[in-house]
Amino acid sequence: MKLQQLRYIWEVSRHDLNVSATAQSLYTSQPGISKQIRLLEDELGVEIFSRSGKHLTRVTTAGAEVLEIAGQILGKVESIKQLAQEYSSPNKGSLSIATTHTQARYALPDVIGSFIERYPDVSLHMNQGTPIQISEMAADGDVDFAIATEALDLFNNLLMMPCYRWNRCILVPRDHPLCQISELTLEHVAEHPLVTYVFGFTGRSKLDEAFRKKGLDPKVVFTATDADVIKTYVRLGLGIGIVAHMAYDPVQDSDLVALEAKHLFQSSVTSIGFRRGTYLRTFMYDFIEHFAPHLDRDVVDKACSINAREDLDKFFAGFDLPEY
Repeated sequence: MKLQQLRYIWEVSRHDLNVSATAQSLYTSQPGISKQIRLLEDELGVEIFSRSGKHLTRVTTAGAEVLEIAGQILGKVESIKQLAQEYSSPNKGSLSIATTHTQARYALPDVIGSFIERYPDVSLHMNQGTPIQISEMAADGDVDFAIATEALDLFNNLLMMPCYRWNRCILVPRDHPLCQISELTLEHVAEHPLVTYVFGFTGRSKLDEAFRKKGLDPKVVFTATDADVIKTYVRLGLGIGIVAHMAYDPVQDSDLVALEAKHLFQSSVTSIGFRRGTYLRTFMYDFIEHFAPHLDRDVVDKACSINAREDLDKFFAGFDLPEY
């Protein structure tokens, strides 16, 4: 059994069993990958992939278990590389982050600016996507950190740590009738067409839950993953906007009014996560703490030692999270 063979089966599984695409991504030949997979299967005495002719069709039951262990092994290999770099070049390396537009645009700039200033020789890579895409990138090891509000708990191999609470505001033009209401209710909001986030994105589930509990069925006329796009369509008169409060800038958005909605919707929690077993370099610990000061190295190490999700939730339940 060779490490190269484990990498081949892992990458093939991540490329939807497309050996040609896998070969292109690894800069090698398709026949070479197919041959090594066959050799590994012959050695193990089980098929990892089912076939129809020359095409791989699905992962077998045995193959799924082999792939899970292969992923763990490859993760350990990456940890060895990170460990060596920590000793040979402690302030050099790379850090990749996957997050949503809202986090990248409003919550992270100061953190990243300070990080780059402190670690000029660490290359920083930012990936934007939906919460599901973000979680998958982190779970597959394509990025070091995932930062998001929704969907991260769907992946059991991710260690999630809460960073801060946030809520929403209602965005309307300055002459909108809602500006004249002293105590805004969900009923008032539901009377108007809504422009907001795509379902399952940036805390949208909390929004939907609030309306559902009141028996309200608001008319959502436009959805987007980008708060700036939502604001654009509010300005066009398409509807009233519901966005994260951090996305409202009193200066740049002076033509809009942000109506407080904290009493209408339950707050959401943004978390930072990474694959369990990841070797965290010093600059990675620093990034986490700068983004969420209560997550210092001792707290992160303690969280890493807790395996059960219920115990991890109890551990963080004692933390008074800041509000953004």
